Amino acid sequence: MAGSSFGDIFRITTWGESHGKGLGVVVDGCPAGITLNEDIIQEYMNRRRPGAIRFATKRNEADKITIMSGVFEGRTTGTPISMLVFNEDQHSKDYSQIASCYRPGHADYTFDCKYGFRDYRGGGRSSGRETIGRVAGGAVALAFLKELGIEITAYTRQIGPVAIDNPLSTDLLKLRQAIMNSEIYMPDEAKTKDAVDYLSRMTENMDSAGGMVECVVNGVPAGLGDPVFDKLDAQLAKAIMSIGAVKGVEFGEGFRVAAMSGSENNDSFRINDGKITKETNHSGGVLGGMSDGSDIVFRAAFKPTPSIAKTQHTVNKDGENIDINIKGRHDPVIVPRAVVVVEAMTGLVIADLLLKNMTANIDNVKKVYDK
Repeated sequence: MAGSSFGDIFRITTWGESHGKGLGVVVDGCPAGITLNEDIIQEYMNRRRPGAIRFATKRNEADKITIMSGVFEGRTTGTPISMLVFNEDQHSKDYSQIASCYRPGHADYTFDCKYGFRDYRGGGRSSGRETIGRVAGGAVALAFLKELGIEITAYTRQIGPVAIDNPLSTDLLKLRQAIMNSEIYMPDEAKTKDAVDYLSRMTENMDSAGGMVECVVNGVPAGLGDPVFDKLDAQLAKAIMSIGAVKGVEFGEGFRVAAMSGSENNDSFRINDGKITKETNHSGGVLGGMSDGSDIVFRAAFKPTPSIAKTQHTVNKDGENIDINIKGRHDPVIVPRAVVVVEAMTGLVIADLLLKNMTANIDNVKKVYDK
């Protein structure tokens, strides 16, 4: 199987299956000297793990991370960083009923078409548990970015029909506090209650819900990215779209630009304290495929969890039409646990582009090598 590696200089390769012995990641290209230990990585793993919130699968996994290489005395060594998590609570028998049929909304059918067989125990590599490696690798990238004063904050913007217009605070510290005070990582107390009520109704109806994650990247210098195929927004879009269940990504005003005029959409430039700034940020921090120095803002739309207990129509491998009720332990909504995955994938893109940008002009090279 190709396609399990991501990045050019700062590069990760994830491995493992939902019901195998474990999952993990190898991070290559990380600079030496970054403060890193298992506790730092575990903070991110805890936000993604099963059971972290009420509306999550009841699969009982601690998702305890173990760093196998690349860190010595609390700092990265510059060599490959290998990390793993052992599976401890896989109930493979829960999936025996779907071994010979295809679950609606899943990769069962397409996986079978491509490889001629599939791991029906939770989806194998197509499972949301694959994101363990992404989060662990992304945590390393976020530790690197922290050294440069770059911060990435994602949160639940919408669950089903319940959406927040804008975060109640643009102060990053207050915003993060509001996010963590919400059991679904939605920084609005009233909307959190409405969304929780909605999820409770979906669960009672044996159904699931979709939603949206918004991400803000603060502190990225202008000029990150490239003007043609390797645009910053294009690379971020690829990274976010690679997360299972993401069906759409938009930057800044996103699809709303279709109804705006040029005078409404353009961000006027001004000089403030000797620096070039923008009066607005309709562009979402990206112009011509490169960062413009303002906050990078984008949103990702997640489809409802496809594993639901309601009766659905499908077919089996004998070519027969059948009905199915999916059993097992599944999230009624993916969005809250996906918030940290969005942060991780964003961190991986920004870290990789920062390292690539160091060779963009001769002045940068001279800063390192000119004696």
